[in-house]
This record gives sequence, C-alpha cells and structure tokens, in this order.
Amino acid sequence: MDFKASNNLQDLQYFGEYGGVNPSVSDSSTYTFLSAKTMFDTFEGNTEGCYLYSRHSSPSNLYLGEALAALEGTETANVYASGMGAITSVVFQLCDAGEHIISSRTIYGGTYAFMKNFLKKFDIDTSFIDITDIEIVEAAITPKTKMIYCEGVSNPLLEVADIEALAKLAKKHKIPLVVDNTFSPLTIAPAKLGANVVIHSLTKFINGTSDCVAGAVCGTTDFCLSLKDVNNGAGMLLGSTLDSLRAASILKNMRTLHIRMKKHSENAQYLAEKFEKDGFRVVYPGLASHSGNSVMKKQMNPEYGFGGLLTLDVGTLDHANALMELMQEKKLGYLAVSLGFYKTLFSAPGTSTSSEIPEEEQKEMGLSDGLIRFSIGLDNDIQRTYDTMKSCMAYLGIQGKKAISV
Repeated sequence: MDFKASNNLQDLQYFGEYGGVNPSVSDSSTYTFLSAKTMFDTFEGNTEGCYLYSRHSSPSNLYLGEALAALEGTETANVYASGMGAITSVVFQLCDAGEHIISSRTIYGGTYAFMKNFLKKFDIDTSFIDITDIEIVEAAITPKTKMIYCEGVSNPLLEVADIEALAKLAKKHKIPLVVDNTFSPLTIAPAKLGANVVIHSLTKFINGTSDCVAGAVCGTTDFCLSLKDVNNGAGMLLGSTLDSLRAASILKNMRTLHIRMKKHSENAQYLAEKFEKDGFRVVYPGLASHSGNSVMKKQMNPEYGFGGLLTLDVGTLDHANALMELMQEKKLGYLAVSLGFYKTLFSAPGTSTSSEIPEEEQKEMGLSDGLIRFSIGLDNDIQRTYDTMKSCMAYLGIQGKKAISV
C-alpha cells in the first residue's frame, strides 16, 4: 500500500493574514459582500472562496478541512461540531425513508443508539452484523441498502475491518462504504483502501488534548459540497458546523499527531505484550493472538504501529471498578471516557460508552462486565507504568488466567 497521507499533511503550509506562521482565525459569524449579486451567487453555491455565514463555512474550517483531506488522502473534508454531527449528517445525506443500512455490530454506543433507535422515526432500518465476515455482509445486502458502515478498529472490542474487501463488495453492489477512522488515524488510511467516506471524531487522537468536541467527514468534493448545500445539505441544515476558534486550535494540535500516534502505539504494544505474557485476557490488534492481526498488518502503515487502544478483561465489574479507581488514585491516568489524551484514560464500556447497547447484545458480541478499555497515554517510562499497574492488580487480588484471542 502507498502511504503518502502523512507526507501530504507535512507539506501543508499556510501564511496568516499578516504573515503569521499560524493561519489567521476568522472570528466572524457573517461576512460582508461588495455586491448583492455576489451574495446571491454564494447562496447558490457558485462562488468559490467567498464566505457567507459561518454555519455554512469559514476560512478557519476550510484550513482544517484541507489538513484532514491531506491526512486521509481524499479530495476535501468538512468539519463539524462533534463526531456524532459528522455521522448523522452522512447518514441523512445518503439515506431516505424506507431504506436500509448495514453496520458493524460493534460500534460506538452513540452511533448504535442513533441507528437502532432514532432512525426508526424516519423508517430507516439498520442490520447490525459481524463486519469481519464478508459473506455475512453480502448476505445482508438488500435492494434498499444504501450504505455499509463500519469502524476501522471498532469501539470497544477492537475488531479490525477488512476495508479493502468491504470496499470491493460495496463497489460490486454500488453502495458507498463509510468508515469511522477515529481509533486509527495515520495507522489506517480507509480512502486509500477504497472507502468512499471517512469519518472522524476529532475530539480524540487528532486533537489530542481533551479540550474540545469536533468531527469531520472526508470524501469527494461533490459529496462534501452536497452536505453544505443550502437547500438539502444535511450538514448545513442540521446546524452542526464547527466553531472557527476550535477549528484553529485543532489544526495546531494536528501538527504533532504523527509523533503522538507513534508513542501511543509503542506504549500500548508494550503493555499488551506484558499483560498477555502474565496470562491476562488482552485484546490488542498488535498481538498475534488477535483475530484481526493479519488483516491489520495487511492494511496498516507500520510506521505508526497498531494504535493506542487495548482492552483488558479482569473478570467482573467489581474488579474493573476497583482497579480503575485505584489506578486513578496512583496517578496512572483518569477514570474517564474518550481517548487520545496524553494521560491514559480507562473505562468499563459496558456501563459507559457502550451502555446504549442492550445487555443481551453486549454478551452476544463478547462485551463482558469485567472488560476495561484503555486509551494508553504518552508515558515516557512505560515500564514504570506497567509495574504500577501490576501492583494495583496484586493489591486487589486480580490475577491473570490463560490468555485467549478475540
């Protein structure tokens, strides 16, 4: 695979309005026109480079969009006020009442709730399936199917989607493949593998400082413009456009993404190998025991490793809660949702980020009560982190058992 995304991102260089090394921030909600005709043309979407109203677009958002397009290797990108703002806009742009979506069974709880519950109001049905089995995916396709949706590395079970195989299947049936790449920026480039649309929650790794909420849609110019259409663009009409000040802040943080992803992955790989050797049930795409390890190797950029997420099963919810509380007390990180922060974040997804999924479905997909999801931080001395985690486990009487694969 040709890994050029990081180089494209590196080559982006903007001068600010007064020659600053950071682009000037457009802190305006509305923009002046020198002629009434230009305003009319802009409303009609005919004037490239003119700005009308910040809910439609702004210079700051366009700078960030260009950087995200370079990151993912797409023609362009739109930015949104949240990851869910991006996801819902794409779904409503591609699907009408009476139509059908195929989705991975293991996805972020908010996405699951939106597709399973909210879309019923619009008579849009979703089939949640094992996205790693291409035969099951193809069997689920109907004449009403308008989208195949998955996460490159899934939340929270870390299943790995074979994006190239899914893209070929989607193309065969003339259905767009939409991939949420939040867990694996730089590591996986879905558009290079054939995905039509790539979504991000910028809140996570891309921003990296846990101080804002934002999202992105990367795709073709035609699709991204359709989302901003003043008459029927879901992104425009649902009002989920990102604030210019936040766009400027995220753009600055993106400049260290390549360094951060390498360290997140390096630390996660180290801990995963250590805890698996200790006999704990660890899930991490960089382990040979992971069922998606070979697929991940086939489609990843090895320079950035296997990502910063791992899960550890400590048997019971009581054990999980006690361990997380003790790790927070020992300053190993925070008992908090989200990911991509400089400190390690940990949560029990069954009772947090995946709580929207009914208990019986959690059990069916393998999401156990004792599962802890770790977003591994940028710790400089990862051996010290491991030793402290082990001491917390020993204090609580949590011992490893025979390691099992996903």
